Amino acid sequence: MNRFLTSSLGKKVVMALTGLFLISFLLVHCGINALIFYNDGGVNFNAGAEFMGTNPIIRTVEIILFIGLVLHIYQALILTLGNNKARPVKYAVNAAAENSKWYSRSMGLLGTLILMFLIIHLKHFWVTSRFTDQITGGHTTLFDEMKVIFSEAWVVALYDLAMISLAYHLLHGFYSAFQTLGLNNKKYTPVIKLVGAAFSIIIPFVFAMMPLAMHMGWVK
Repeated sequence: MNRFLTSSLGKKVVMALTGLFLISFLLVHCGINALIFYNDGGVNFNAGAEFMGTNPIIRTVEIILFIGLVLHIYQALILTLGNNKARPVKYAVNAAAENSKWYSRSMGLLGTLILMFLIIHLKHFWVTSRFTDQITGGHTTLFDEMKVIFSEAWVVALYDLAMISLAYHLLHGFYSAFQTLGLNNKKYTPVIKLVGAAFSIIIPFVFAMMPLAMHMGWVK
């Protein structure tokens, strides 16, 4: 098992499994955050956020999620460095553009941009809600915190640009995860590709609309 996990294939399998786990988190996270579109002053959203923050099962999964995120980033870095080391000299004739999409060749860059966004996003919300008494002490709510943060135009622009990067990252990563795990055949592959493309567009779009809607005053 140790030999498999340290092999190139083993690293890709870990990347695929952690990637699918993170994709499932995105679905849940998007569903909770989309409660702001009830436009009820954050009542439903705050209730959902409180449940996610106090439920012991969710808090346990949160730890697993963090470990999965770290593993995903670590394996991505190791694979990228390994690929660069294996091919230190560029091919004289590079036909990559003819054989793959640009975002498939730019997963490292897209992943780095998403990581930079995640650090800012976690500081904005996760650190505030978990490690200060701003919300738990009743000084403010997570919904009100969102309104303050998204009142800044540059923050909204940053979040929406990050969601564009996420969309392209998912366009390649969603199907690649199933392919790495061998879950592809003539019957199911077209469905996986269709679901993956829809997920890669819809979820980042909903996420991108949240800061924009709050900044523009469509959600109050």
